[in-house]
Amino acid sequence: MGADLCAEIGHYSRMTGVLFPIGPNVEAALADPVGRAGLQSAARQIAGGAVTFARELCGPAYPTREAAVAAHRGRVDDDGASVAPADRFCDLQAVLAPGETPRRIVWRLSLGYWRVEGAGATEVPQARSARRATGNRSLDGGSLTAIAGQPLRPLQPQKALDIGLFEIRLPENPSVIIADE
Repeated sequence: MGADLCAEIGHYSRMTGVLFPIGPNVEAALADPVGRAGLQSAARQIAGGAVTFARELCGPAYPTREAAVAAHRGRVDDDGASVAPADRFCDLQAVLAPGETPRRIVWRLSLGYWRVEGAGATEVPQARSARRATGNRSLDGGSLTAIAGQPLRPLQPQKALDIGLFEIRLPENPSVIIADE
């Protein structure tokens, strides 16, 4: 009984998970990945630097699911063929078509991958800084798109709150906080 249990445990330890591609952006990860890894530690070792997991849409939009499956045959599961477990990093997602009225649903390829930090990334100023800087009165479309696509970052760390929502400082002694009802 003990040998059977060890054999079964050994079988499960050799199972493979999804091996996600590694790249600086979604297009590079799909077309020419640096390598593939299932765990962040393995991806970090292959990339030689920091990586983060990302899931992004890529490629053109398709009017029907059948058209999307036909275009990405071998990358996504369909009725006739199944993708190997290690290769299941692609998926099809239904999204709203941009800018059309009435809105309609289109299908796009969604790719899970390890994004290499700092690879091909350019430092984009925050909108607040770019707007206030002298000489940047009118920004070109590419700069505006890059600024709009970056995550929001604070200009400085947030200060700890020392007063609650229903509390006020006494006007005659600001160091005293009292409840406001």
